Amino acid sequence: MRNQLVLLLTVLSLGFGYSQEQTYSFTLEEAIQFALENNYAAINADRDIIDAQKQKWETIADGLPQISGALSYQNQLKQPVSLLPAELAGGEAGTFIPVVFSQPQSATATATLSQQIFDGSYIVGVQATKAFLSYSNNNKEKTALEVRKQVVEAYGNVLLAEESVEILEKNKSTLEKNVYETSKLYENGLGEQESVDQLQITLSSIENQLQNALRLKEITLQMLNISMGLDLSAPTQLQENLEDLTLSKIDIGLLNYDFNINENVDFKLAENLNQQRYYEWKLAKSRALPTLNAFVNYGSSAYSNTFDFFSSDQQWFDSSILGFDLSIPIFSSLKRSASTQRAKIALEKAKTQLTEAEQQIRLQLENAKNNYTLAIANYETAKQNLTLSERIENKNQIKYKEGLATSFELRQAQTQLYTIQQEFLQSMVEVINKKTELEIILNTKA
Repeated sequence: MRNQLVLLLTVLSLGFGYSQEQTYSFTLEEAIQFALENNYAAINADRDIIDAQKQKWETIADGLPQISGALSYQNQLKQPVSLLPAELAGGEAGTFIPVVFSQPQSATATATLSQQIFDGSYIVGVQATKAFLSYSNNNKEKTALEVRKQVVEAYGNVLLAEESVEILEKNKSTLEKNVYETSKLYENGLGEQESVDQLQITLSSIENQLQNALRLKEITLQMLNISMGLDLSAPTQLQENLEDLTLSKIDIGLLNYDFNINENVDFKLAENLNQQRYYEWKLAKSRALPTLNAFVNYGSSAYSNTFDFFSSDQQWFDSSILGFDLSIPIFSSLKRSASTQRAKIALEKAKTQLTEAEQQIRLQLENAKNNYTLAIANYETAKQNLTLSERIENKNQIKYKEGLATSFELRQAQTQLYTIQQEFLQSMVEVINKKTELEIILNTKA
């Protein structure tokens, strides 16, 4: 019975420990969707939209009725004295009587309702909030595209590191076999020390590259976790193969995609800047207009020699005021005119920047198409070169074992193979990344 209890507790503890460390597994698209919800920048971009909505209402509320209240209490520790002509009380003319008006303690409660009737800057401000909200939405879209690019690059780098480790381990195994066989030949007097040394140099280099690849595998996985909003050390697995992912990213039809610059997020942000400058110009002009506000005030005051304002016998005196405030700008020594002219200049500059942005985006598009085309061509070439270099290395392995090739010739073939292997892996990552860059400019997931 005791042994069964120990076994049960062990199983439960293992199950609890496993549940505490969830293992994540993603395809590339799943990783992107996860990041769009959990990436730190994406989360703050959502908050920026909420903040923009609150700011819009904050601006609108300035033109709606405002109610304020005030309470005040005064205790005149030494009351002011006024002098009245003594003749008013039957005294001698030319003399004065000291008089204290009111009681030393007083309390006042007031409430004021104010309403803005006309203010040009308020109208412009409300219009500008729509542009700011549009900017926040476009900035969120920009952030989402950047997060997507970041995840794609990180995901590809992890696959690259994994493939590199696998290839380098295979190369290391082959080299260890070569070194062992060559060492035996040398020990039996059938080979040279130089042959062993040549192969040992290559093996040492591959061992260093393998250790570096193992470290990069861990680092790139941590970078992927951060880009997705996961803990740095979260156990994450990738479901896709680098070459299969690369093949899925080859789409020549994307080069003929019907580009609409109005869908490009950088162009939309440039338009937002143009709108902002436009409303700043309108705001500067509105400062020359009058402002009109209305208010109504109601209050009540009480006076007493002692603090008994909450007594039912305390008498309160009511008062109320209705009024309007009209402010008319008349002369500012041309300050307002200069401010308006500067805002107009800023608007013209923004229009020029918008035209420049359009031209730059179209240039970026052509450059991205060229880079994507080149990446596909490099991948196909690297794949062909890999097949050729594997064939050359294999032939040299056979010739070396038969004594028809030197260790130096074998090392050259192996070094060429290892270089082309890395070029092939890098070419696949380039196809993935360059397609993503093109998709971002087109603003499509085609």
